[in-house]
Amino acid sequence: MTTPFPDDEAAPVPPPGCPAHGHAVEPTGPGGLRRLYGPEAEADPAGLYEKLRAEHGDVAPVLLHGDQRAWLILGHAANITAMRTPSLFSRDSRLWSAFRNDEVPPDSPLLPVVAWQPICVFADGEEHRRLRNALLDGLNGFDRRGIRRHVRRFTTDLVQVVGPTGRAELITQFAEHLPMLVMTKLLGMPDEYGPQLVDAARDLMKGTETAIASNEYVVASLRRTIAIKHESPGDDLTSRLLAHPAGLTDDEVMEHLRVVLLAANETTVNLIADSLKMVLTDPRFRAHLSGGQMTLGEALDQVLWDSPPMSLVAGRWATTDTELGGQQILAGDLLLLGLAAGNVDPTVRPDLATPLYGNRSHLSFGAGPHECPGQDIGRHVAEAGIDILLTLLPDLRLAVPEEELTWSSAWISRHLTALPVEFTAQEIEPDPESVAEAERAAEEARELAERALAATQRAAAQAAQAAAPAAGVEAAPAGTTTPPTTTTVPAQRRSWWDVLTGLFRR
Repeated sequence: MTTPFPDDEAAPVPPPGCPAHGHAVEPTGPGGLRRLYGPEAEADPAGLYEKLRAEHGDVAPVLLHGDQRAWLILGHAANITAMRTPSLFSRDSRLWSAFRNDEVPPDSPLLPVVAWQPICVFADGEEHRRLRNALLDGLNGFDRRGIRRHVRRFTTDLVQVVGPTGRAELITQFAEHLPMLVMTKLLGMPDEYGPQLVDAARDLMKGTETAIASNEYVVASLRRTIAIKHESPGDDLTSRLLAHPAGLTDDEVMEHLRVVLLAANETTVNLIADSLKMVLTDPRFRAHLSGGQMTLGEALDQVLWDSPPMSLVAGRWATTDTELGGQQILAGDLLLLGLAAGNVDPTVRPDLATPLYGNRSHLSFGAGPHECPGQDIGRHVAEAGIDILLTLLPDLRLAVPEEELTWSSAWISRHLTALPVEFTAQEIEPDPESVAEAERAAEEARELAERALAATQRAAAQAAQAAAPAAGVEAAPAGTTTPPTTTTVPAQRRSWWDVLTGLFRR
């Protein structure tokens, strides 16, 4: 198995877990504006959005971390307008008046999300097309069968751990791991990266006190991958971006890999979790799926309406003074795309109980020139992962009453904290891909041991020949070697799967 970093360089260390908030945060701040962070906002973000809609209409003034002012777009049509009008609402965060006035401290948890980077996400016009086309070409190189092969391998591996127990917690033991493990393969990263990146990516997206450290860990891991791919390119996104005719720099490649890795992981984790919750608890879905009247893809569409993987996106920046949703927006103002709020806008969904099977006019993947370029991959990972999970564990059922399920929220997204299930205990056969990977790792270990033994024998023979004349001993004939009395074989790294299963089995 490939080691994640060259032996002569130290690997980056993941940051510690997020500390608890050290002080209370009131729901309102300066000017009586509602905060999008703090206990009240995080406890019921949907309720907060409706309060803001009742008070301000389609666009509401709000406060972000550090009481930075922003506009939250609540209306479906207003969100579409902001997404499709880059001439008025740019993605270039350098326009933000708070940046220009030096009002954002260097340790702000907003920075990993809003700080300008040389990527298509923060570009418009021709530069956006150059960068986005390179990314699209790289992502379009993956076919559904290849992605499903990775999904099958890692889903089987994850289920193998819990299969004999008859119980599992599908968030921490499945949903939070599958997307990152698949994405590391698509980016050409070593398997060992996956488990460590899971925690760093989730912490970064929460906007916590350790978000900066988490971001630095992700960046260091990607830079190491780029260095490896310069020497040994492969059939992966990193190699494709490095070789693309658009001529991306290493910094541009790293930043695009970072946004793909983080966005794909965050959205797909939440999509898998919420889809599994609906399949297990909503009688409409369970009946339709078991009766063959509704595909899993159609079920995902309903989830994307009701529980978008990202609650909001930051952001857009006004290029000039303008008006949106009845509010006067000033040049340099920050606007937040309210995906969750827009998806339940009464003007487009007067009855939230009405099913929306197959309707994809939701806002969950955005719209306009910056519509999510990897949405098809994310959907396929979620759909294939759930399908394979239900195939391996066909009698999967919720282990607690539905009303005991809880969520945690941050300013950008909302997460189901746990999804405990039970099923008939069984041994799961290993996936052929994992067997092949284990065989490759064993072969690499054998080759390493053989090289170490040969090197030790050569060194011993050379030492014996050098010492023979001085001691008056006849040197050994050329071409012969003297076996060493002991042979030291370097200790092998524990594989990512050994580490992961060890954690689960504690």
